[in-house]
Amino acid sequence: MLRASARATNTTIDLKVITGDGFGDDSGGGGDRGIPHGVALTAFAEAVLGNDDAGLADARQRVRDELRDAALVDTAAVIANYCALDRVADATGIPLEPGKEANTVELRAGLGIDDFARRT
Repeated sequence: MLRASARATNTTIDLKVITGDGFGDDSGGGGDRGIPHGVALTAFAEAVLGNDDAGLADARQRVRDELRDAALVDTAAVIANYCALDRVADATGIPLEPGKEANTVELRAGLGIDDFARRT
């Protein structure tokens, strides 16, 4: 979805941000990498999936401060949706569709996604 929305909005982004490669913090290490408020959004997503309640509260407040309440709700909903879809797909053994597999060969190779299954 990130790749498709970037194309639709004619936005240049570095997709390696989704695996953490080259994604910096506010100190200038890599910043948002073309994704508006990317540092805040990534911190929130990681905090939601973590177990640090104080870190989650801080990340939530940062999203509220930078993007406002409606964006916080939307962001939380997107995170919840991805978590649910991923768990359903994993639990039922849904394979990647042939069309999506063919269209994402270069992307998966560049991000090392195909290696994930071999690591588990």
